[in-house]
Amino acid sequence: MRIVFMGTPDFAVASLEALINAGETIVAVITTPDKPAGRGQKMHESAVKRFALSKNLPVLQPVKLKDPTFLEQLKSYQADLQVVVAFRMLPQVVWNMPKHGTINVHASLLPQYRGAAPINHAIMAGEEFSGVTTFILQQEIDTGNILFSEKVAIGPQDDAGVLHDALMDAGARVLIKTVDALKTGDYQAIAQDEIPEQRLKPAPKIFKEDCEIDWKQPTIDVYNQIRGLSPYPAAFTNLAGKVLKIYKAEKGEPIGEAPGEFQSDGKTYLRFATKDGSLHILSLQLEGKKKMGVEEFLRGYRFTE
Repeated sequence: MRIVFMGTPDFAVASLEALINAGETIVAVITTPDKPAGRGQKMHESAVKRFALSKNLPVLQPVKLKDPTFLEQLKSYQADLQVVVAFRMLPQVVWNMPKHGTINVHASLLPQYRGAAPINHAIMAGEEFSGVTTFILQQEIDTGNILFSEKVAIGPQDDAGVLHDALMDAGARVLIKTVDALKTGDYQAIAQDEIPEQRLKPAPKIFKEDCEIDWKQPTIDVYNQIRGLSPYPAAFTNLAGKVLKIYKAEKGEPIGEAPGEFQSDGKTYLRFATKDGSLHILSLQLEGKKKMGVEEFLRGYRFTE
């Protein structure tokens, strides 16, 4: 097949590399335009663009996906199939262009966790497993007919970074299986509304308010929030008027303080009270400082009354 690949972050690179290693013909790669980033505001290329250029693949970076010039370029590649992994919402004129349509690799077991942040939300909800799904793109986001899926376990201490890497590898495997099946016709597309489910759990984009810790919540909920937002964008609280990001913590027993109050010996531990217990902070980052372990942090921090 002649394949056009669409993606942006590292998560998508694994799938693109898997297609290349499987001998598939990638006729073009579509990714986001370069953006200024960092203190120097230097132009930043997407991970997919950097990888595609290293493989000498044509790269297109349209600002608008309905731009007539882009659509003509896309059409000129005469793709049999388009593959989308962690990209953006496509207009129908794009996803309906190839004869085999467009397939998407989504980091959840659809129909659960439709949306932009399925990895974060699965862990924040305390799920014990997640997975990846390939499906045929349709108009409504993440609602197309399912082709294949693979279940992935979530360990009790796994954070979003760990799950990201596990799903990234699983997504590449399932994508190759899907493309092979499309070539032979050996597959059965399943409509998502035919899958018996209870309450559907959405996975919308993460905003700042989703990251602020409410210590009045049960210990397990705060613990899962920290895991689900680590390493990015990170759950946070306030310490002496400064933002304190928390990347890793352990659940503990009640410490006799009101929720949000903390205890520390100034050397080895920092623990915050929750509704029904406490959380012992292991990895953190104070505003204006680097990320570090709790003992390193305490060596350089002086608490005020």
